[in-house]
Amino acid sequence: MHHKGIDKLHDLHYFGEFGGVNPSISDSSTYTFLSAKTMFDTFEGNTEGCYLYSRHSSPSNLYLGEALAALEGTEAANVFASGMGAIAGVVMQICNSGDQIVSSRTIYGGTYALFKNFLPKFDINSVFKDITNLKAIENSITANTKMIYCEAVSNPLLEVADIAALSKLAKKYGIPLVVDNTFSPLSIPAAELGADIVIHSLTKFINGSSDCVAGAVCGSSAFCLSLKDVNDGAGMLLGSTLDSLRAASILKNMRTLHIRIKKHSENALFLASKFEADGLKVVYPGLASHPGNKTMKRQMHEAYGFGGLMTVDVGSLEKANALMEMMQKANLGYLAVSLGFYKTLFSAPGTSTSSEIPLEEQKAMGLSDGLIRFSVGLDQNIEHTYQKMKGCMQRLGILASDSVLSTS
Repeated sequence: MHHKGIDKLHDLHYFGEFGGVNPSISDSSTYTFLSAKTMFDTFEGNTEGCYLYSRHSSPSNLYLGEALAALEGTEAANVFASGMGAIAGVVMQICNSGDQIVSSRTIYGGTYALFKNFLPKFDINSVFKDITNLKAIENSITANTKMIYCEAVSNPLLEVADIAALSKLAKKYGIPLVVDNTFSPLSIPAAELGADIVIHSLTKFINGSSDCVAGAVCGSSAFCLSLKDVNDGAGMLLGSTLDSLRAASILKNMRTLHIRIKKHSENALFLASKFEADGLKVVYPGLASHPGNKTMKRQMHEAYGFGGLMTVDVGSLEKANALMEMMQKANLGYLAVSLGFYKTLFSAPGTSTSSEIPLEEQKAMGLSDGLIRFSVGLDQNIEHTYQKMKGCMQRLGILASDSVLSTS
C-alpha cells in the first residue's frame, strides 16, 4: 500500500520571505506587535499567524511541525529540543499524581529511567510488561491508568508492537495509546494504525546526520495546542524548545527521508540475512525467524522495508567490545550510541543505551551481554561491508574461518 504521508510531506510548498525555495528562518526570540490588543489576544491563545515568543512557537518550528504532521498523518505536531523533552512533555501533560502508565518493558533506557526512577517522585507510577502479550497489558490496566506507552519497534530488542490491537485495547478503556516511532518512520504508519499520539526522537533517522538532538509529538490539534498553552502546557512550561536554526536544518533533511529509509532497510536486511546464514544469532524484524515478523508485515509500508536496526549476539561483552573496536579501526562505522547516521553505528546496549535498566531486568527481557546493536548505514556497496565485517568476526573467532587451508 502506498504511503500517503510522504505525498503530503512532498506537497508542502513554502516560499521564503524573498521568494526562496526554502522558508526563511526567523532569527528572533521575541516578536513585535502592531497593537497592544493583539498582544493580549495572543497570550489568550486566539490569534492566527501572530508570534509571541520563540518558546511558544516560531515560524521555523511551525514549518517543521507541519511536515511531521504530514509524515505521520496527524492533525498537528509540536517540536521539542530532544526526544526526551517530547516524551516528558506528553507524560506530564496527561498524567497527574496518583496516575499510572502501562509501558512496554523494552523501551529506550532514558524513557525507562524517566518512568521508573523520576516520575514516582510525583506519584506517577509505571508497570512494565511484554508489549507483545496483550493479555498481560490488559490485566495491568486499572482505574488509574492514563496511557499505554510503547515503541513501534523496541529499543534494543526490536520487538514489534501490534499497534492496531493495542489501539483497540486503549479505546476499550478510554485511554490514549502513545507510540514512540523513532525506529520506524515511514515503515510503520503508527497513527493510521490507531496510535493517538506519536513521538519521535528527530535526532535519529528523521534528521539523519547526527548533528543535533530534537524531538516531536504528533497528535490531534487540541492535544498539540494544550502542550503549548501558556497557563498549563507542559511543552511551554517545561521549556524544552527547539532552536529555529535547528528546526530549519531538520526540515531540509526530511526531504530525503524516503530515500534514506529505503537504503537503511535494504542494507540491514542484507547484513542480517548473511550473518544469520553464517550461523550467528541475529535479530531483525525482516527475518522469518523474528517473532514479530508477521506483525511487522501486516502493518508496514513495504516500500520502506523493516528498518535500519539489527542486533547480533557475539557471546560475551569482551568479544562484543573487541569486535566493535576492530570494526571502527577498519572504518566500517563508529562505536557510538544513537542511530540513523549515514555511517553504521554500533554499541553494546547493556552497557550503554539500556544501562539504566537493572541487570536482572535486562536478563529477564533477553538483553544479553554479547548483544551488539547495529544502526546500519547508507553504504553503497553493502557486499563489501559484509565481507569486511565477516573478516573481523573471523579474526576474533566469532565466526569460523572460510579457508580450511592446511598450514605446513
